[in-house]
Amino acid sequence: MSAADPIAIARDLLRCPSVTPEEGGALSYLEAALNGAGFTVHRMTFSEPGTPDVQNLYARIGTGAPHLMFAGHTDVVPPGDPKTWSHAPFAGAIADGVLYGRGAVDMKGAIACKLAATLDYLAANGGKPKGSISFLITGDEESVAVNGTIKLLQWAAARGETFDHCILGEPGNVAALGDTVKLGRRGSQNGVLVVTGKQGHVAYPQRADNPVRGLVKLMTALMDEPLDQGSDRFDPSNLEFTSIDIGNPTVNLIPGEARARFNIRFNDCHDYASLKALVEQRAAAAAGGKVRWRIDWEPSNADVFYTAPGPFTDRVVAAIAEVTGRKPELSTSGGTSDARFIKDHCPVVEFGLVGTTMHATDERVPVADLEKLTAVYRRILDKYFG
Repeated sequence: MSAADPIAIARDLLRCPSVTPEEGGALSYLEAALNGAGFTVHRMTFSEPGTPDVQNLYARIGTGAPHLMFAGHTDVVPPGDPKTWSHAPFAGAIADGVLYGRGAVDMKGAIACKLAATLDYLAANGGKPKGSISFLITGDEESVAVNGTIKLLQWAAARGETFDHCILGEPGNVAALGDTVKLGRRGSQNGVLVVTGKQGHVAYPQRADNPVRGLVKLMTALMDEPLDQGSDRFDPSNLEFTSIDIGNPTVNLIPGEARARFNIRFNDCHDYASLKALVEQRAAAAAGGKVRWRIDWEPSNADVFYTAPGPFTDRVVAAIAEVTGRKPELSTSGGTSDARFIKDHCPVVEFGLVGTTMHATDERVPVADLEKLTAVYRRILDKYFG
C-alpha cells in the first residue's frame, strides 16, 4: 500500500455530504492536503443564471513539462432514504473489507487514490515532479455541468495553463479493476417531438384531429431504422423515447397536442447539426405533409470525445497490466462524462474503480481495490515522468 493511505483519505471524503451543488467540506479537505504537499491551490465559485453556484478546485505543483492532470468530481448524487442503506451513506463505514458510502465508487474513491499516489510519488522524488501535476476537481459533474469543469478549464486557459494529458477517474471498469480503459464516449442530445392536432369530442372524430395518431406514426418511424451502423471507434447511435406526455385527464376529449421526449446517444458519424437534420428529415418523411409536427431541441454540451491510442495510452495500459495482471479493453461505451470538456484542452482517458454500485443504495468499494488503484496511479506517474 502507498505510504499515503487511500482508505483513510477516501473515508474522510465520504464523510463530507457533498450532494450537488453542496461542497460539503470535500474540496476544503483536498485543499488542505494539497497545500500541505506544496501545491498552489485555487478555489473558484462559478455562477450561471438559473443554476446554483458551484465551488471548484484547481491545484498545481511544478512549472515545467510534461504536465499531467488528474481530473474528477467530489459532488455526489443524493443517497435516497438512509434507512435503506446497511451503513449510513455519509459515515464512511468499513465492514468485511468493504468501504461503504455515497461517492465511494463515483468518484471519491478514485480521487483518494490519485491523491495518495501523488503524495507518495512526491515523497519519493524530493517533493517535486519531473514536470507538473495538477488536480482539477469540480462540484458540478452530477448535475447540469455548467458551473464546473467547463468553466474551470476556461479559467485555467485564461491564466495560460496548458496540459499535456489527463486521467479522469470515472468508474468505467465493468467487472474487475483493470478490465477497461475508456478512450471515448458518445455524445448526448435531448429533444421533444411535438405533434399538434385539433381538440374535439371523441364521439365526433371527424370534427377533430387526434395528435396521438401522428405522434405514434412519427415515433415509430424514428425508432424503426437505426441512425447509423456505428463506426470503427464507436457503437451505433441510438434514439430512445423516454416519456409520452399528453396531459389530458378527460377520457372523452381528443387532445390538441401530444409530446414525446427522447434522448440520442450519438457517435462520431454525426455532429449536432447533421444529427438534428437526419432526425428531422425522417420525421418529415413519415409525416408526409399530413401531420403537424416540430422538434424542440434542448441545449447540449455533451459532444463525442475520442483519444487515439498512442504513447500515453500505452503507458496507462502497461501500468494497469503490471499492477492488476489484466490488459484492459479500450472502450468507448457508456454515458457522458467531463472528458467531453477536457478533450478540447488535451488528450484524456478514463480509469477509475469498478462501476457496478455507482448511484446505488449501499454504494461501496473493496478496500483492496483502493489500494490497487493507488498502485496503478503511482505506476502511471513513474512511467509518465520517467
